[in-house]
Amino acid sequence: MNTAPDPADPVAGLAAERVLILDFGSQVTQLIARRLREAGVYCEIWPYTADAARAAAFAPRGVILSGGPASVTEADAPRIPGWVLDAGVPVLGICYGEQALCAQLGGEVAGSDHREFGRAVIEIVDDCPLFAGVWARGARETVWMSHGDRVTRLPPGFRAVGVSEGAPFAAIADDARRLYGVQFHPEVVHTPHGAQLLRNFTHGVCGLSGTWTMAGFRDAEIARIRAQVGDARVICGLSGGVDSAVAAALIHAAIGPQLTCIFVDHGLLRAGEAAQVVETFRDRFNMRLVHRDAGDLFLGALAGVTDPEVKRKTIGRLFVEVFEEEAQRLGGADYLAQGTLYPDVIESVSVTGGPSVTIKSHHNVGGLPERMRMRLIEPLRELFKDEVRALGRELGLPEAIVGRHPFPGPGLAIRIPGPVDAELVAILQRADAIFLEEIRAAGLYDAIWQAFAVLLPVRSVGVMGDGRTYDRVCALRAVTSTDGMTADIYPFDMAFLSRVAGRIVNEVRGINRVTYDITSKPPGTIEWE
Repeated sequence: MNTAPDPADPVAGLAAERVLILDFGSQVTQLIARRLREAGVYCEIWPYTADAARAAAFAPRGVILSGGPASVTEADAPRIPGWVLDAGVPVLGICYGEQALCAQLGGEVAGSDHREFGRAVIEIVDDCPLFAGVWARGARETVWMSHGDRVTRLPPGFRAVGVSEGAPFAAIADDARRLYGVQFHPEVVHTPHGAQLLRNFTHGVCGLSGTWTMAGFRDAEIARIRAQVGDARVICGLSGGVDSAVAAALIHAAIGPQLTCIFVDHGLLRAGEAAQVVETFRDRFNMRLVHRDAGDLFLGALAGVTDPEVKRKTIGRLFVEVFEEEAQRLGGADYLAQGTLYPDVIESVSVTGGPSVTIKSHHNVGGLPERMRMRLIEPLRELFKDEVRALGRELGLPEAIVGRHPFPGPGLAIRIPGPVDAELVAILQRADAIFLEEIRAAGLYDAIWQAFAVLLPVRSVGVMGDGRTYDRVCALRAVTSTDGMTADIYPFDMAFLSRVAGRIVNEVRGINRVTYDITSKPPGTIEWE
C-alpha cells in the first residue's frame, strides 16, 4: 500500500500524520480515537471491511485494530484485511484485535476457563516500545480486561511482554515488523496509563509528531471546502445549535458569499434564541441569511398531537418542506451543508454496514439531498462534540453559541408532554430561561452537560395570595455526561433548587409547583420525550 500523501490533496500535510482505526464492533472503539486526538494525532474509525484502495488513499502511518464481541475461533469471525498486514506500517491489536492478529499470522487462540472482565493486573515480563517511560520490567500494573478467549500460542516472530492470570500473552511484540498486541483495553480510563501506551505507539513506534491541532484542521478544511466547491453555491440549514453554527462559520470562512444559510424558526426555540441567531450570523458575521418565521405553521400542525414520535416526525417533515420552499426561492444550489458529527457517522454504520437500533427518531434535514439533487458537504463529520466547540472558538463564534448545551431539533415540543400550543411554549420558555439564568449565576453552566425545564401535562392545587390555584407543574432536569450516551443527575444543593423554584412560581404565570428529576440515563433518557 502506498502511504505517501497525495500532493493534489489540499490536506496532504495532515495525511503524513494519520492513523487508521479498524472497528471490529467494540463498544469503546470511539475512545481509541479520542485518546489519539488528545495526543495530537489525527485518526479515523472505519469498519474492518474497508478496502485496500480506500486505505491507500487515506495513507495511514499506523493501524489500530479494535476489540469486538466475536470469537476468532468461529468460522465466520471477522478477519483483518490482507492489505493491513501487507502495508508495512505499524499495527496495534487491542483485545479481539490482538487475537485476530495472532490467529492470522500462525498463532493459536482458544476459549478460556479463566475469563477476565473488569480490572486485572498484568506483570511486565520484558521491555517493549509500548511501555517506554511508563512500565518497567518486573512491575505489576492495573489494566481493564474484557475477554473470554485468549491467545495460547504466539505466531513466529512474537514475544510475550506482559502476562496476567487469565492471559499468558496479555501483551505481545514483534519489533522487527512493528506489530504489537494487548489483551486489555488501553483506551478506557480504567487502564490508568493506557493513554500513554497509545501515545507510545503513535509517537514512538509510528514516529508521529503529535502536531495535529484544531487550528490546523480549520485551515486544512477551509482549503478542502474551497477545492470541493469551486465557484458553486452552497446552502446550509441553520438551527442555532452548536453543530450547524460551526459548520456555517467554517464554510463561510472558505467561500464567503457563495454560502446562504436558511434559518427555519419553528417557534419552539428557547427564549431569545431566534434573535441571537440572526444577530450572530447576519449582523456579526455578515452572512447571507434567510430567516423564515414558521412558528404558526408548526404549532398549527402540532395542535392536538400527543404522541412524541408523531411530534418529531411532523416537525421533521415540515422542516424539510419549509427548507425546500426557501431553497427554491433562492434558485437552488449545488451543495447542501450539514453539521453531521463523527459519532453520528460511526453510530449509523455498524461493522457489518447495518443501521443502529432507533430509540427515537432524530430531527435532521437528511431527506433533502436526494429530493433536491444537491451534493452534500459535511465539514464536521470527522470531529467529536468537544472538538466542534474548539473549532467554533477558532472561528471566532461567541461563547454563548459555542458553549451552549445540546438542544433537540424538535425544540420545546418534546419538553411539553401532551398537546403543544403557543401559550404552553411561552410558559415553558420563561421557566427554562429562569433555570438557565440561575445556573449561569451560580457558575455551574459549564459543569453541566444539559439543563432544561419540562412543562408537565398535570395540574396541582396551590395557595398563592391567600387564594387557591390550580396550575401546571414544571420539572427541572440537569445532567452530567461525557457523550450523552449515559448521564447522571447534577447534585444541586437544596438552597439552589429552592431559589429556582421560588422564582419560577413567582414569575411565571401558569406554574404553581416545581419538581427536580433525579433519574439517571439509563434507565431514563435525557429528554422526556
